[in-house]
Amino acid sequence: MNRPLQWGVLGTSTIAKKAIIPAIQQSERGEVLAIASRSKEKAEAIAEEMDIVRAYGSYEELLDDPDIQAVYIPLPNHLHREWTIKAAEAGKHVLCEKPAALNAQQSAEMIEACERHGVLFAEAIMYRYHPKHRRVQEIIESGEIGTVRAIHGNFTCNTADDKENVRFKREMGGGSIFDLGVYPISAARMYLGDEPEAVTVHALFSEEHDGVDMMASGLIEFPNSVALTFDCGMWASGRAEMEILGTEGRIELPKVFGWENSDIPPQIIIHTDSVSREERVSVSNSYVLQVEIFAEAALEGKPLPFSPSNTILNMRVIDACLESARTRQRVLVDQSPVE
Repeated sequence: MNRPLQWGVLGTSTIAKKAIIPAIQQSERGEVLAIASRSKEKAEAIAEEMDIVRAYGSYEELLDDPDIQAVYIPLPNHLHREWTIKAAEAGKHVLCEKPAALNAQQSAEMIEACERHGVLFAEAIMYRYHPKHRRVQEIIESGEIGTVRAIHGNFTCNTADDKENVRFKREMGGGSIFDLGVYPISAARMYLGDEPEAVTVHALFSEEHDGVDMMASGLIEFPNSVALTFDCGMWASGRAEMEILGTEGRIELPKVFGWENSDIPPQIIIHTDSVSREERVSVSNSYVLQVEIFAEAALEGKPLPFSPSNTILNMRVIDACLESARTRQRVLVDQSPVE
């Protein structure tokens, strides 16, 4: 087999340690060669714990390593733009944790830098790589549930007591829409194959949490009079579900965004007037699928299933949601062409 893609990880966040680093190590096409932290001691400790060969005491040192081909960026949201551009300038492919940036303009600048330097850019919205979502699209396209009339989605958890969490820092890009709302919004866009026209969002901005949105509920208007209603929150009982409602039936998706094991409930439940049935496509780790597909694109030139322009379009919806929540107004989504 050809040499695997050599990864460097910029930061020692929980998502890196618990999900992405293990996923790369479990993959067939990737190897974690190095990890960097602002603390050399912290980087060395994680490297020893996770069997990573190289540890650096700065992000710049990792980007200077000529053996690193791709970087994963799990840094706080406000640092995504800076370090994506620096990685691109260093000739490294970039897998950047969601949300890609603090707004659509920043994400466009990041993507332009990657294109200019001839490297890949992908936003790490891992759930999309699981084959169950392709199956959902097939069911919709088959007409089994009729014409889609509405989509409902939610993603909530309760981490409100962790007051020092970066997700609760306004200047660092905190808040539930950035952290969790991106999931049902991106899923509705994926299932419908269309872009929203307008949004209306109401949010709980908590002064206990630096004024970030700790809970948000919204209406996302799509063409053909279809809408997504969603809620997301970091100060509510945990759940992650979606339902796609059609004229002849509905698709229910319990535990829709997580990675999976054999103990989970059915992935897809289809209800029609005549029958209900359950489907399980595969038991797969979405993080592993994500890094495998990224490696194929980097090493073999295969196209990524979710283009960089998809990131910009999703960020435009997030921008509109945040504006609507702050102004208590219905906000039109930017429809200008993505260059």
